[in-house]
Amino acid sequence: MAQTPFSDPQASAASLADQLQDLIAQAKRAGADAADALLVNATSLSVGWRGGKLESLEQAESGDLGLRVLIGKRQAIVSTTDRRPATLKELVERAVAMAKAAPEDEFCGIAAPDEIATSVPQLRLADAFDVDAPRLINRAREAEEAALAVSGVTQCESTDASAGQYTVAMAASNGFAGHYHRTSYGISASVLAGEGTNMETDYDYAAAAFQSDLPSAASIGQRAGERTVKSLGARKMLTCQVPVILDPRVANGLLQHLAGAISGSSIARGTSFLKDHMGERVFSDAITIIDDPFRERGLRSRAFDGEGLLPSRRNIIDKGVLTTWLLDLRSARQLGLKSTGHASRGAGSLPSPSPSNLYLEPGPLSPAELMRNIKEGLYVTGLMGMGVNNVTGDYSRAAKGFWIENGTLTFPVSELTIASNLKDMFRNVTAANDLEFLHGIDSPTLRLENMTVAGL
Repeated sequence: MAQTPFSDPQASAASLADQLQDLIAQAKRAGADAADALLVNATSLSVGWRGGKLESLEQAESGDLGLRVLIGKRQAIVSTTDRRPATLKELVERAVAMAKAAPEDEFCGIAAPDEIATSVPQLRLADAFDVDAPRLINRAREAEEAALAVSGVTQCESTDASAGQYTVAMAASNGFAGHYHRTSYGISASVLAGEGTNMETDYDYAAAAFQSDLPSAASIGQRAGERTVKSLGARKMLTCQVPVILDPRVANGLLQHLAGAISGSSIARGTSFLKDHMGERVFSDAITIIDDPFRERGLRSRAFDGEGLLPSRRNIIDKGVLTTWLLDLRSARQLGLKSTGHASRGAGSLPSPSPSNLYLEPGPLSPAELMRNIKEGLYVTGLMGMGVNNVTGDYSRAAKGFWIENGTLTFPVSELTIASNLKDMFRNVTAANDLEFLHGIDSPTLRLENMTVAGL
């Protein structure tokens, strides 16, 4: 297949944005009133290692191109990975035909020219991408060896190492044109320990935008092994109401539930338990939750949102008070508000609201101090299931972890369910001081009061 500028991995992001403008011009000549286009060029490399052998090695180069056209209050989006000129001509024709046949949506539309980002910040989101298959294979092998070196580990189910680089370019008929480049790296290990009916599995993983920020593969394997072995001999507990401590790797789920509850699309539909709480205190005054799209080396950083608007750093929760919804243009129009620059999209999907780097500010206490006065309680290291009702806030999820007695972790527990309501959980949460930026949505250790722990 002949290579086009769109598919040339050496083409600069700026030249790709210019090519998108040409595609938009074609759409307007074909009858579109407005249009925007998004292009994602990606190169990725991943390896899987198991039983001392290479299990998988995958290298891929991909390029997804999406075109959205609007005719009046009708819109359509089409995408392709085939970017030859003849295919793009057909893409434009199909998008315009689909838009003509689409139902009207009074809230759809691209940004007005005075809403778009006129200057895009230059964020440090990418390194030199100096990585190859042998290096990733070594990482996966080192992770497995470190896991198997932990006494009590029976088997390393898999270890994986990955690397990728991505160029994102976007343009629209309102004059917006922007682009950025990012890299990402990951290591994971899944481990099995024990024998017969006394078997447990656990994992550890890490992700980073810069290779130099990635922890060693050996540390990932070792932590996965140690976590798994510590879980052996898990007991069941009687149903009770006790304080619950959330380990950071599950505590960020509370922020994900918050993000879903304040998503503009949920608010506009009236399907959120927080729909009437704007400007009200929903957490204690010790809690501040920040969304920062410009964090350098952030896993979810972005120089512009999915509609070409400039995002901004915001205190989503400011000393306990809910200050804003997460809005894209459509949900903002439904609510009679302005977009907050939270639109996110893929090449083949319409924009929808989502957070960037979302994190809960740490408190003054260490995790040990946070649970020092707990006579009996549960320290949660794993959560399963999707038992969260976004309309009512009712919360019920399967959990495992360790039992707390007199402020100390004692024995492992499993086959439990923790239950409450997110409104109560938000009001009664206390944060420890151990925040680390590991996932893009991050939290320190959290303490929740008076949760129902259902067991025997």
